[in-house]
Amino acid sequence: MALRSNYCEKSLLECGCDEVGRGCLSGPVCAAAVIFPYDYYNEKINDSKQLTEKKREELSEIIKHDALAWSITEVSVNEIDKINILNASIKCMNLAINSLKIKPEFLLIDGNRFKDELNIPFKCVVKGDATFISIAAASILAKTYRDALMRKLDKDFPEYDWAHNKGYATPKHIAAVNAHGLTIHHRKSFHLKNQLSLEF
Repeated sequence: MALRSNYCEKSLLECGCDEVGRGCLSGPVCAAAVIFPYDYYNEKINDSKQLTEKKREELSEIIKHDALAWSITEVSVNEIDKINILNASIKCMNLAINSLKIKPEFLLIDGNRFKDELNIPFKCVVKGDATFISIAAASILAKTYRDALMRKLDKDFPEYDWAHNKGYATPKHIAAVNAHGLTIHHRKSFHLKNQLSLEF
């Protein structure tokens, strides 16, 4: 099914926003915000989870070129441990929206929970990254940014295999934690047993 270009009928500046890394054991949570021209469409842009790493990298450059405005932000592991991952995810999305060079007039937020700190009307959309092109684009930017960051961190901590698992609770990652303990990049507020029950 083709993604929708806009939610509002009139040509408001709509911003799509998504986060990535919410269900990870390590690394920051990252968010991106994207404003496209009204009725913008690119059939290749899709939910980042449906794309290969190579395709995400290619589309990331196209999105940055075509967007009226875009931004990517992160919230650290320490902040996640202080305020919890849900609050950190919402904070990160607000930071991304506030970092745009153009103030949007309407927000499309992936998921079902959001707290607007910027006085902008918004709509939460479950599976929004598979519904609206601006949210899909935001998911691509956030994921390519965070994946690159985790590959960089992997060079200092190769035993945790972050270059491949990106901080998620894979068997190899969990085995490394059991063998070597937690690093400064692990979220101390997450318990491995609970983490395994999450759906990624």
